[in-house]
Amino acid sequence: MTGTKLKVADLFAGAGGFSLAAVQAGCEIVFAVEFDKSAATTYKNNIGAKTRSEKVVVYNDDITSLDAVDLAKKHFPDGDCDLLLGGPPCQGFSTHRINDAGVDDPRNALIHEYFAFVRSLKPKAFIMENVPGMLWPRHKSYLDEFYRQALDNGYFLYQPQKLDARDYGIPQRRQRVFILGIRGDIPVKGFEWPPKPTHSAPELAEAAGLKPWVSCDTAFADLPADDVNGVHMNHGPELVAAFARTPVNGGSRKDSGRLLSCHVNHDGHNDVYGRIDPSKPAPTMTTACINPSKGRFVHPLLNHGITARQAARIQTFPDDYIFFGGLMAAGKQIGNAVPVAFGQRLINHIKLLLVRDAQPETAVVSPRRSPAQVTELADA
Repeated sequence: MTGTKLKVADLFAGAGGFSLAAVQAGCEIVFAVEFDKSAATTYKNNIGAKTRSEKVVVYNDDITSLDAVDLAKKHFPDGDCDLLLGGPPCQGFSTHRINDAGVDDPRNALIHEYFAFVRSLKPKAFIMENVPGMLWPRHKSYLDEFYRQALDNGYFLYQPQKLDARDYGIPQRRQRVFILGIRGDIPVKGFEWPPKPTHSAPELAEAAGLKPWVSCDTAFADLPADDVNGVHMNHGPELVAAFARTPVNGGSRKDSGRLLSCHVNHDGHNDVYGRIDPSKPAPTMTTACINPSKGRFVHPLLNHGITARQAARIQTFPDDYIFFGGLMAAGKQIGNAVPVAFGQRLINHIKLLLVRDAQPETAVVSPRRSPAQVTELADA
């Protein structure tokens, strides 16, 4: 396989962050599935553009309406799918859901729709991304069933890995869970998962032989002119005045003297209406990353929220990547994406396994965990 492009499919593809990561890692995207119309349009106009994966077929459909067997026959008739990507919708697994909220959220079951494609495409490897909340004990049955299906279909699974993007050179603190499965005929002896971090907290980096975390300051400099995504929310005079009173480079809502009715008896959510500190990794870009009422998303110096382009830069999208559907849709697409450079780091590491010459020895998969052990990582 050396010298050839890995063939990849992407489920729940969103705006294409994971797919772009694969393209930049030298892969070919064969098809993608994305239900949201605006995100699918973004995908088609960027991943489907020349110099990326112009032959990619994009299905703007509900994944439950598609037949995985038919798509496997159509796109991989020779059974040559190398890698399956995907991040099923995470709202049901979100750590922001209190008590038992989200336990019976039907979106949780979409991880099993994902596995239906694993079963049909039979990729050499698959990697699924989700929020850390999926490891909570309340969701144990979903993850246990996913592991059972994988093991029953001949896949070796590594333990779920909760990784922070800033530990891999991304200018953003962003924790996500990645589950890697390898088909049983692929020798894995000597392969380590996940890849070792390249960055660390500044005070620890030198002693560990790593680079310090990357600050997000470049997201706010030398922005392209006439950028359709270079827009921010319009705020009322009262909010603009509050931002003007908020100290630059990391000031919080309380610094502005602004007190909301919900804060009279509850002083939490200090990041809401706070400014980003450009000297540090940015906060997690969520689906509401362009809305200061949803987190620390105020521009470091100016009196408004960050633009979609600034959020996209923090997610390491290139400036020529255009998001369609308007500001709110762009923010959702950006926040849902796997940071491009982070995804590329992971895929390049998986390629080390998939493109090396096959070894005759039996695969050794010591990192594999049984379903019963999976949720032990929830409190890690």
